Amino acid sequence: MPEFRYAYYPGCASQSMTIEANQTTRIVAKKLGIELHDMPKANCCGAGLLTDYDYPLYIALNARIFAEAEAMGMDIMTICSTCLMVMSAASRDLRRDTELLRKTNDVLGKAGLHYSGDVKIKHLLWVLVSDVGLEKLKNNVVRPLSWLKVAPFYGCHTLRPSDALGFDDPMKPVSLEAVIKTLGGETVEYAGKTKCCGFQVDLVTEETAEEMTAKRLIEAKDNGADCLVTPCPFCHINLDNYQGLSGKRVSRKIDVPIFHLAQLVGLAIGLTPHEMGLSRHLVSPESIIR
Repeated sequence: MPEFRYAYYPGCASQSMTIEANQTTRIVAKKLGIELHDMPKANCCGAGLLTDYDYPLYIALNARIFAEAEAMGMDIMTICSTCLMVMSAASRDLRRDTELLRKTNDVLGKAGLHYSGDVKIKHLLWVLVSDVGLEKLKNNVVRPLSWLKVAPFYGCHTLRPSDALGFDDPMKPVSLEAVIKTLGGETVEYAGKTKCCGFQVDLVTEETAEEMTAKRLIEAKDNGADCLVTPCPFCHINLDNYQGLSGKRVSRKIDVPIFHLAQLVGLAIGLTPHEMGLSRHLVSPESIIR
């Protein structure tokens, strides 16, 4: 039996707007000996939108996902930080509140499902650092990224709420930096790496969101970054897709390529630009790839 087996939950964004993240993750996982099992019956986690609107529905939808993984005998791995945050918070609540778990199982029972409360939810970043391990990751590097200065961008949902996630320090995280260094790259330190990219603000105050995105990018670039890497597809959408608009908002050309976490790993372990779907990026990374 493979050492690393997970029920794979890519999330909605990585099956549509950022399919290159899903595509690359599958290839990287295979090369690292990670066995990903699709969850064909899994539903959307609710993306945080249902949490306050209909809490019991939010819990039931996520418990349904957990029940499928439990039936598969596996923990869940996701590449979406928002899915990570939403599912982890639901899992926390179900572990803490036995009555909530009982009531939720009453709902699940109508569909022939049951959840015991034991499934763990992990992000690809966590799997690389804690399960696979940095030594095994390093052993798979064939193209050390020694020429690249990489700015880590955690965003919000990979780190917070810390009582539901708890993998890294929400104020002083180190996991992304550890991966960058393991791949041979040089990390770039800057204050905005744990702050919001602006995604949650886009539909409310577009001007503010663009200014937030520009601030994060410019701060990283001014500190010497050749590129950014993020474990969050929604952060990638903002930092890459809206980079042009953000630059215009602050009257500055930014031009900083953004990598999905799996793509940076893929670059170091020998994947081609085509395999990683790099042509889908609006800000081309061509100039920094060797």
